[in-house]
Order: sequence, then structure tokens, then C-alpha cells
Amino acid sequence: MSRIDETMEFVPVRIAVLTVSDTRALADDRSGQVLVDRIAQAGHVLADRRIVQDERDQIAAQLRDWIADEAVDVVISTGGTGLTGRDVTVEAHRDVYEKEIEAFGTVFTMVSMNKIGTSAVQSRATGGVAGGTYLFALPGSPGACKDAWDEILQWQLDYRHRPCNFVEIMPRLDEHLRRK
Repeated sequence: MSRIDETMEFVPVRIAVLTVSDTRALADDRSGQVLVDRIAQAGHVLADRRIVQDERDQIAAQLRDWIADEAVDVVISTGGTGLTGRDVTVEAHRDVYEKEIEAFGTVFTMVSMNKIGTSAVQSRATGGVAGGTYLFALPGSPGACKDAWDEILQWQLDYRHRPCNFVEIMPRLDEHLRRK
């Protein structure tokens, strides 16, 4: 069973938010704003926020920029995870992953099934790691962003979460890059 160990100190994580959209601007980016608000409410740091078009090379380039930025620990993208021809976010994420977190998509689907039933099969939410940075791709709806944060990410990005969490292994994510 998941729990927060209140005897431990909270460790803020630096999170960048990427909205993938051909039509959105910051002023009407509801999904990105849901994530920004939840990041702040949890006590984490918003490291950066951007919007890029549904273009695989642009998405991958932004992910690589943030992976190279020591001020970014986690990237959460929203949008472009569906099944249409313009939905290329998952492919862009996989272009940069060193390791995929397969269970993230599975758990997201389980959470979604409880909210939207079998429509959950249309999402290709994914997670992975590259260069010591966590990368998560969420659907573009505010509800999906709320579900992913409230049911998965807020817990896994909290160092006090037990029995384990993503934050406690952050120092070891890039150990293969430091080997001689």
C-alpha cells in the first residue's frame, strides 16, 4: 500500500511542462496549466514551460534540450498521444529514451479505465528516462493530466512516498554515463 512517510523531508523536483499542439497558446493551454498548478501545489519547481507543434523533430529537440539542462529533473508533456496521423509525441519521446518505463502506460490505462471506461485504449501515455531525466507523455485533455498527476506522478515524484518512488533513484539514473 502506498503512503507518505511524514517523518521524512520533502524534496522539491524541477519539472518542465511541454504542451504539444498545433493550435494552443499559453493563454488557452488548459492541460499545461493543470500541470503547472499541480506542480506548484505539491511544492515542486516549474523549471520551464513551452508549447511546440505536433512535429516529431521539434518535440524530440525540446526534450533533448531539457535532458541536457541540469536545471530540469522531469519533463511532462501533454498532447499528441492519440491515434491520429498528427499524434507523434510518443514516437518523439521514444526517439530520446534510454529506458522506457513500460508500467507507467499500463498504470495510466488502469487509472483511465476507472474514469472513462474502454475509451482508455485510445491513449498511448508513456514514460521513460534519458540522461538522468524522467520523461512522461500524457494525453492532451485536462482530465487526463489531472488523473496522471493525482493518481501517479504526485506520489512517484514525492521523496517521502513508500515503499519507493522515482526521486530516491534520481542520483543513479545516469550512472551508466559516468562509468569509465
